[in-house]
Amino acid sequence: MSDIIKKNNDYLRIKYTDGHGLSGIKPFQRDILLFDTHIAGTTHIEGMDELEKHIHIGDRLEFYRQQDNPYDTNAIEIRNDMNVKLGYVPKADNIVFSRLMDAGKLLYGKVISKEILDNWVKIRIEIYLHEI
Repeated sequence: MSDIIKKNNDYLRIKYTDGHGLSGIKPFQRDILLFDTHIAGTTHIEGMDELEKHIHIGDRLEFYRQQDNPYDTNAIEIRNDMNVKLGYVPKADNIVFSRLMDAGKLLYGKVISKEILDNWVKIRIEIYLHEI
């Protein structure tokens, strides 16, 4: 059982009991769906045809800012849970997300679909903001 409570009028926290007699207060957290798009640049990833077999619907993807990227100062690299580069958030979509990350916000992605189109692995993703 849990209840949302205010503490010090500053932060929302959740009061919980875990069913084993333990209780406490933990920060209120939630993941907010911001956008859906695809992973750009998959055709430039060496071994993508083999890597594609290990990408599954629902996989969590980590985002890394690349402020020194020579092609895009708003670049956000996308990696899987094994820290393998899959591509980038598309340049047309990344300006707001790069600003959020630069402000210290935690963003991540989830795979929602994939398909092979000739020599292109099209991986659709959702972008989430993890809010604490």
